[in-house]
Amino acid sequence: MSNESDNSSSLQNKTDSFTLSEIRNILPQQFPFLFIDRVVQVDKEKQSITCAKNVSGNESYFQGHFPDNPVLPGVIIIEAMAQASILLYAVVKPANILKKPVFFLGKVESVFKKPVFPGDVLTLTARCEKIIDTGGITKVTAMVGEAIVAEATLNFGVKIKNA
Repeated sequence: MSNESDNSSSLQNKTDSFTLSEIRNILPQQFPFLFIDRVVQVDKEKQSITCAKNVSGNESYFQGHFPDNPVLPGVIIIEAMAQASILLYAVVKPANILKKPVFFLGKVESVFKKPVFPGDVLTLTARCEKIIDTGGITKVTAMVGEAIVAEATLNFGVKIKNA
């Protein structure tokens, strides 16, 4: 029980980045469906998190999307946004994340502005609109360099196991 409390405390006090091990421990998604490579910044006061995904040309979906002009599929961008939102939930509700909850993506309102290509670094900033034990609403901006490539509002549910 002490270890669980220590882990909750360390998440609650996060003010900078996460290690890849911490990311993999928090997110239910794993390789090859893990789309966050690193957490760049955690801003507890503003309830926001900034994450990065290195877009590699070796990803299998580029074989069919599109072979002569590979573009990162929009659904992958939305999934990366959802994963950034789960990491934000972990910062806001650290005690809940230790219970390994199940996350359900609900309503998504998104706008795609520019394509993302292999070699790009996709930077995702998730901001908390509202997060409670059983769900949340986040606004997420995806950027490549200084250009906004997508924006979304994500509504998600959280089911705490044995609750």
